[in-house]
Amino acid sequence: MTDDTTLADRIDDALPQTQCTRCTFADCRAYAEAIAGGEAEINQCPPGGAQGIARLAALTGRPVIELNPVHGVEGPRRVAFVDEAWCIGCTLCIKACPVDCIVGAARRMHVVIEDQCTGCELCIPACPVDCIVLEDATPGASGWAAWSAAQACEAREHYASRRMRLERDRRENDARLARKAVGKLAGLAHHSSLTDPAALEGKRMAIEAALARARAKRSVA
Repeated sequence: MTDDTTLADRIDDALPQTQCTRCTFADCRAYAEAIAGGEAEINQCPPGGAQGIARLAALTGRPVIELNPVHGVEGPRRVAFVDEAWCIGCTLCIKACPVDCIVGAARRMHVVIEDQCTGCELCIPACPVDCIVLEDATPGASGWAAWSAAQACEAREHYASRRMRLERDRRENDARLARKAVGKLAGLAHHSSLTDPAALEGKRMAIEAALARARAKRSVA
């Protein structure tokens, strides 16, 4: 049987999938591709720690090196908790969470699904009232000793699911705006306060151009 996996695939499988961005890349996959392409070092992932670096060294043939402190330090896995006394229900932490493990509604208290939290810390700077705290979930264990392949796989699935949801929401919003624009275009004179024919024609051309750009964007996507 032929192995169709690429080096980037194998590197991605060796990463903890916390999606924390501490490596300076948008997500674990982007970091994996950068390593495979020779554009990043193997020591930029604090959640993976020393064992993670050893894994990446074995995959890439590069020498084992120490974790770059610029990206953070190896430590126990931490889990986020929301202080209900301070939460204002702004939903900013929900939008920041890469694995959709924070649930709640606008102006309602939010709650972290502890088992799904990767400890990425991205919700911390997003909170305007500093009501999120991090607690050690694995005292005495760090890196891959505080994380498992099963947890990494689950985190990647949650991340992928979130990206699909966001893309679906974007498409639905684009479609809604397009329908609204088509409706206004059909009755432009009625919907607009403009009366000058030249001005109305200019507005019509602008709307048609916007619709054309939206259609082109959808065809590329």
